[in-house]
Amino acid sequence: MTRTNRRRKCKYCRNFFTPDPRNYHKQKYCGQPTCRKASKAAAQARWLAKEENQDYFRNPENVLRVQQWRRANPGYWRRQGKNNQDTLQDHLNVKSTQKQDIITQLPYNALQDILKAQLPVFVGLIAKLTGSALQDDIVKATRHLQQLGTDILNPFNLHGGDYAKTTYPSRPDPPGS
Repeated sequence: MTRTNRRRKCKYCRNFFTPDPRNYHKQKYCGQPTCRKASKAAAQARWLAKEENQDYFRNPENVLRVQQWRRANPGYWRRQGKNNQDTLQDHLNVKSTQKQDIITQLPYNALQDILKAQLPVFVGLIAKLTGSALQDDIVKATRHLQQLGTDILNPFNLHGGDYAKTTYPSRPDPPGS
């Protein structure tokens, strides 16, 4: 029996398998889909555990990198298709959000900090209304909508004056209304 024919036990499902002879020394997982997912998760966890990768997606250089990529690829999020190769990161599982307190004042931080309690539908709606998926444009529109809502709900606190003195641009009524 040669060395490449030896069987080994998968680290995830614990079943024996024959490793690929070209990758015999490194292959620890079998080819089953669940085991391949476990292998990828373990590799990602090892990568994130390294100190140089701790802030890979958080530092200002990477925020700038993502913003530049989005400017260079406008409308990538509108594309349909199962095999879209233009995405920047792997898709994440959508988790349900729980009822959270309303943010009363928006800080001047990244979009993730501003909208962390909001549903993705809200971000999608603003992106659709503005016609842009750039975070800077969504933040600007969100701040404008928040100020408009505050002014409507508090008409007597409107910049030290009366609500009737301030006008907001609006669309004309549709014909026949």
